[in-house]
Amino acid sequence: MAKRTRSPLGRALGLGSAKEGVEPWLRERAAAVALIPLTLWLVASIIAHTGDGYAEFVAWLKTPVATCAMILLLVALFTHMSLGLQVIIEDYVHSAAKTPSLIVMRLACFGLLALGILAVLRIVFGH
Repeated sequence: MAKRTRSPLGRALGLGSAKEGVEPWLRERAAAVALIPLTLWLVASIIAHTGDGYAEFVAWLKTPVATCAMILLLVALFTHMSLGLQVIIEDYVHSAAKTPSLIVMRLACFGLLALGILAVLRIVFGH
C-alpha cells in the first residue's frame, strides 16, 4: 500500500469550488433586470394600441424604437429562459439524458429566438 505523503491541506486543495457558475448566474440576473423595463414597455404599448387595426400596429412596429425594443425583448427573454432551463436540467436530470437535454433545450431556445427576430424583421421590412 502506498504511503500518503501529502498533508491534509495538500489533499484538500483543488477539491473546493470549481470557480465556475458566477458568469451564468450574472447573465441570468442581467437578463431578468433587462426584462423588467422591456416587459413594461410592451404592456404599455399594447394598452396604448388597443383598438388599433393591423395597419396601425405594423406602422408602430416599423418605428426604430419599437423594432429595437422588440428585438431586445426577445433576446433578453430567450437568454433568461435558456439559462433558467439549464439550471433546472442540471439540478434534476441525473442520467445520460442530461447532455442531450441541454443541447436540445439550447437549440430550441436559439431557434425560437431566431424565429421571433425573423418575424419582427419580416413585419418591418416585408410590408
